[in-house]
Amino acid sequence: MGTSRRVLRTAVALAMAAAAIGATTAAGSAASAAPAGSGTLRLGYFPNVTHATPLVGVQGGLFKAALGPSVTLKLSTFSAGPAAVEALLSNSIDASYVGPNPAINAFIQSHGAVRIVAGAASGGAFLVVRPGITKAADLKGKVVASPQLGNTQDVALRTWLKQHGLKTSVNGGGDVSIRPEDNAVTLQAFEQHQIDGAWVPEPWATRLVTDGGGKVLVDERALWPQGRFATTELVVRTDYLKAHADVIQALLEGQVDAVGLVQSDPTRAEQLVAQGIQAATGQSLRATLITASFAAITFTNDPIGSSLRTQAQEAHQLGLLAAARVNGIFDVRILNRVLRARGKPAVSTS
Repeated sequence: MGTSRRVLRTAVALAMAAAAIGATTAAGSAASAAPAGSGTLRLGYFPNVTHATPLVGVQGGLFKAALGPSVTLKLSTFSAGPAAVEALLSNSIDASYVGPNPAINAFIQSHGAVRIVAGAASGGAFLVVRPGITKAADLKGKVVASPQLGNTQDVALRTWLKQHGLKTSVNGGGDVSIRPEDNAVTLQAFEQHQIDGAWVPEPWATRLVTDGGGKVLVDERALWPQGRFATTELVVRTDYLKAHADVIQALLEGQVDAVGLVQSDPTRAEQLVAQGIQAATGQSLRATLITASFAAITFTNDPIGSSLRTQAQEAHQLGLLAAARVNGIFDVRILNRVLRARGKPAVSTS
């Protein structure tokens, strides 16, 4: 299926889901739209190292401990942000960890049917290229991959190329042909010299270097103030947040514990991430890859609002987002209540 057709399919699905939610809200029954009730939390996440926070929370039992015996935790794993967003907007799940651009898209498409209640990770994305490529101009006429059209890394790649005077298009045309594809396919394509580089998250960037013989041309941290930019956010359906604030508070307590474990005992956290990825995918990930990935990622409860607003503007300027207005997308009141109770500084979304 062509790229433009995939984009249309995703847009239609989001629009239909948003319309359904809007109709429910207009009928005054938003809270009752969640069939699970207060005793169930349906949570999504990805079996990726950039989702180490939920992986540690799930695999280490921290989420269940915080939620307590009266809340049933039902888990779903996704391989891409649009799929998780579609599940959120169709009321198939209540909350999910996703990248900032899918979160932005969901918020705008649904007219506020979701909220970001916490961050989870910063950093961990790189442009890896063949050794002979030393600067942006060397990419002219080349093929470069990204995980998915309009996803967080795709927007970063297109923006960086544009800043260096290189044109791209959603159909793979322009000065640099961008090929959106699954990260596993990207690694294989790079090894077979079918592409010249890729802007990908960890651990795929490290794998392109160690397994594919590539080199890092851009560490995305170098493009942001203090090297901080949102990579993973926790998004909750607005109606669920209003009806079950106590459950979300318990989840955030579990998340704060998970982030604390990652920071205080990274070796144990890496083991839990490996176990979580194995359990979700049936495939193991080398311990050295997880260690290298951890070195490139900062796990944090801060959603880093300034970077998300910039990412929204960049996606809009590229024609990948209808609007860049994200006012109201954050609701960190519960998170800050949890942080203050733990003696930790509150986060700001300004």
